[in-house]
Amino acid sequence: MTEASEKAVVRLDEYDRHSDIVAEANVKDITSAPLGNVPSEIPANTTPVEVPDGGARAWLQVLGCFFLWFNLWGYTFAFGTFQNYYEQQYLPTTSSSAIAWIGSIQSFLLIISGLWTGPIFDWGYYMYLIYFGACLSTLGAFMLSLSDQYWQIFLTQGLCIGFGCGALFIPTMALISRSFVKNRSIAVGLCTCGAPIGGILYTVLFEACLPKLGFAWTARVLGFFMLGTYCVALPLLLLGATNTKSLSTGKKRKLFDKAALKDAPFWSYSGVTFTTFMAYLVPYFYMPSYAQSVLGQTQARASYTLIASQAASVPGRMLAAVAANYFGVMVAWTGCAAISAIVCFAWMGVNSYAGFVAFCAFYGAFSGPLVPLPPSIFPVVCPDPKVLGTRLGMAQSISSIANLIGPPIAGAVLRASNPDGKHFVGVQLFTGLLMALGSIQLMFLWRLLHTKRGTKFWI
Repeated sequence: MTEASEKAVVRLDEYDRHSDIVAEANVKDITSAPLGNVPSEIPANTTPVEVPDGGARAWLQVLGCFFLWFNLWGYTFAFGTFQNYYEQQYLPTTSSSAIAWIGSIQSFLLIISGLWTGPIFDWGYYMYLIYFGACLSTLGAFMLSLSDQYWQIFLTQGLCIGFGCGALFIPTMALISRSFVKNRSIAVGLCTCGAPIGGILYTVLFEACLPKLGFAWTARVLGFFMLGTYCVALPLLLLGATNTKSLSTGKKRKLFDKAALKDAPFWSYSGVTFTTFMAYLVPYFYMPSYAQSVLGQTQARASYTLIASQAASVPGRMLAAVAANYFGVMVAWTGCAAISAIVCFAWMGVNSYAGFVAFCAFYGAFSGPLVPLPPSIFPVVCPDPKVLGTRLGMAQSISSIANLIGPPIAGAVLRASNPDGKHFVGVQLFTGLLMALGSIQLMFLWRLLHTKRGTKFWI
């Protein structure tokens, strides 16, 4: 990384100290990848903000955040097993598309909540956000046990858990970013690994408890698990922490930057994330349904496909981070998107359970990095730190809409092209084509950054 790049990253704290984290990875992870040349419009009179760099207490915060991610994204990644159970038994008269709205609204709220939690964090009210989010998401998990109609499940699992996890998302990651400089990307990467591991644990718990306890008590067990992880995570994150002083910046943060509407790299970046995110969650939501409906597997064996995908996602994210560090973020991002597209098209040729498990593992390994990699390149897309947090929030708001509508559209495609429930070609083409289009858009963005931002080609 060049000296100018390092200064640019440090100065992000001066303008958007904690509100620039709106996705699964901190935008400051750019410190782990070569940036090329950063334009020189950054003010020269800014003073770098002192940030503590590591230490035992900071790594305990990472452990606490790791446990929090069990719930933040882990519950969403486990939704495929809920989707299959609702379709087959609990809500048999409800369409796949309608059921998918429950999981997609949850992921949508998790991301879009950054628009209001970021400014609240900047005002110094991080503690209220964290406790509010933990209480609301736990309440939603327990109230799910009392829900037996679609609208009740939508309110509890979709809205309540979605808003609760959204309130936790930015504050927890922002606290981690305040504790590290050199090892920030490693710390954030370890935190995000809690998401696939949480997805595995929630899936295993659901399938282990459901036959013995029924849905109501299974939902309560998941609620107790969520409560337990919060009881462990919050003290690790907050008690005795030294990076929670003087959080308030005293500045109002803009939520919208009109100049971004005339910026080609911004629109190109937003287009890439919108396209890929529309496809991203679809296989995760429909893996168990495919295994049970098409391959004739039991509900338990069908859910193992989710476990395979999430287990493969952990090393996939780590290897992608290493590749981004050595070869550039755009290389890793484009490669993961292109291989994900190929894997989705290969899904059409799968006709055995073993082959499908292999597909799930490959998809998990290569699609997992598609969430943490994009924010790592955003300081190149938007080199002005004064509006970096605002523009990233705008871009992530656009991609959150894709998360919201992608799985329900896939469900509608499935219903229209698959009356007997035995053919998923429409869903397979839907995800494969979107991923392929995203890969093409990525090459255009790559070229645009090289020509418009003056960066090196390998960034």
